[in-house]
Amino acid sequence: MILNLDKHFSPYGTTNTIEYNYFTFSGGEPHIKIITDLKAVSEVTITHRIQSFNDLGILLLATNALKNMDIKKIKVLLPYFPAARQDRLMQTGEPLSVKVYADIINTQNYESVTIFDPHSEVAPAVLNNCKVIDNHAFIRQITQQLPDDLLLISPDGGALKKIYKVAAHLQKYEVIEGSKSRNVRTGELTGFKVYAEDLKGKDCLVVDDICDGGGTFLGLAQELKAKNAGNLYLAVSHGIFSRGFEDLEKVFTKIYTTDSFKTIAHKNCEQIKLKEILRN
Repeated sequence: MILNLDKHFSPYGTTNTIEYNYFTFSGGEPHIKIITDLKAVSEVTITHRIQSFNDLGILLLATNALKNMDIKKIKVLLPYFPAARQDRLMQTGEPLSVKVYADIINTQNYESVTIFDPHSEVAPAVLNNCKVIDNHAFIRQITQQLPDDLLLISPDGGALKKIYKVAAHLQKYEVIEGSKSRNVRTGELTGFKVYAEDLKGKDCLVVDDICDGGGTFLGLAQELKAKNAGNLYLAVSHGIFSRGFEDLEKVFTKIYTTDSFKTIAHKNCEQIKLKEILRN
């Protein structure tokens, strides 16, 4: 059976879902009570979209409740793995946040922990029994809507390995590399580059795993246009969009993402549901 802790997110469908009540005590403590009778059930899959440490707490509470009901096997789907970008120590005094989350999750001894398009190889390495869903089906669904001479654009060095794997899977599109510089102390982005002399008016699809504020993509878009790019499109597996779409939609004809982090309703953003990706 399936326990969808975010009632607006059901990547495995709504059949055989577990009913529960969730509330917060006056002292601020979250609480969950599972209503469905699970006496004949031995395995449960939990799905959740973790956007905060409190969401992680809800996952732990639900896990404990299931164990108290004698559920022997528990699997989890956490498509957006929290703190995946904090996967190395950049400055003295900072935590290795991805490992903090992973260590907590590992204590639950899940049968498997499935994540979607992780930021780097670190999260799968520190998570026990980790299964990774790549972004190939997501990008394939997008490219089917776009021109055949489309160019795939890597925004920086961190995205290179994955974008070449996508290109090898699709066996159809040329990859153009980009780069940038980041001040690790201030977070300021500078020095955007596109390693092509002339894009000859071809449409470009920028592919990355996360869009938060969008600064990377705005800086890259300026350089792409300077290299004679055609229409610009953006595909990000995990859409946070903390600064909204106003600036992004000035330069990108369309933005594509999934519902791995949150549900989005915006006219220039097409959200592909994770359930469609899981079917492929």
